[in-house]
Amino acid sequence: MAETLIATPDDVMIPVTLHCRDGVRLAGHEWPARTGANAGYVIINPATGVQARYYHRYARFLAESGFNVLTYDYRGIGLSRPKDLRGCGYRWREWGEQDFDAALRHVIGARADGPILVVGHSIGGFLPGLSQDAAAIDRMLTMGAQYAWWGDYAARRRLALFWKWHVVMPVATALLGYFPGKRFGWLDDLPAGVANEWSFRGPRFERSHPATEREAVLSRMAAVKAPILAVAMADDELGTLPAIRRTLAYYTSADRRIAHLSPADYGRRAIGHFNLFHDSHRDGFWTDTLAWLKDGRNPWPEKTVGFKRERRSLPHIYRGLRKYP
Repeated sequence: MAETLIATPDDVMIPVTLHCRDGVRLAGHEWPARTGANAGYVIINPATGVQARYYHRYARFLAESGFNVLTYDYRGIGLSRPKDLRGCGYRWREWGEQDFDAALRHVIGARADGPILVVGHSIGGFLPGLSQDAAAIDRMLTMGAQYAWWGDYAARRRLALFWKWHVVMPVATALLGYFPGKRFGWLDDLPAGVANEWSFRGPRFERSHPATEREAVLSRMAAVKAPILAVAMADDELGTLPAIRRTLAYYTSADRRIAHLSPADYGRRAIGHFNLFHDSHRDGFWTDTLAWLKDGRNPWPEKTVGFKRERRSLPHIYRGLRKYP
């Protein structure tokens, strides 16, 4: 995934520091729009254990298409990694409550005009609703957005994935004090709190929070009114339709749509959970995403699975999620 990026007059990325409410500082980059028109400001949220640099080629593409873009590493990852991951105490939930929140506040302060847009990959498509300021988001595009409950993994791979992420990962984390993802060749190293939230989370995300905080978590996510277009690839073993519906069920005030695509739609034999951010998709999938990001127009209407808009009082959110056991 690594690549060497050099800033030139035609390809400029500006280092920025994001300041979280709890005092943690994160490393990121701004990608100024390369055309006169300002199509909006896009925040790219990475998947778990994936460094922001993996998304730099897509960020460059969006900048060339008229967007200002922010990429950043969550705490414990990439350029935001501390010297020693052991004992740092970082948790998955903080990537939304603190890290994305800092990215969103940075964009709110930096933009002159135009909508605030979010592109979220995997957990990055779930996290936005955890920010205190998430109601400021104008539109979201997610790819494989889920929070890795094992019951939603693709049936053909469920046992193997359970062994990998819910047996091997917590054991290795307990032995070393962090998860050595690089050593396994699976993903970037993870703080113990992040790895353990993944390994031991149940079907309901809010139950990883203390009982006294759960209603506030649900309320923040219900406050998001930004339309969401969620992309699900048919061969994605993690971001399955049940997993994506489980994520979208928390965004009860948003207009939610699922585009269920297959690799064959783009002339591929396989795409899976990660491949959509490879630059071989520049003239296909990447170009298609511009319709939604610029105009709110769904580029895959014939592939769309509707997600009925729900307007419910907060106590009913719990019952609504029971549809996704």
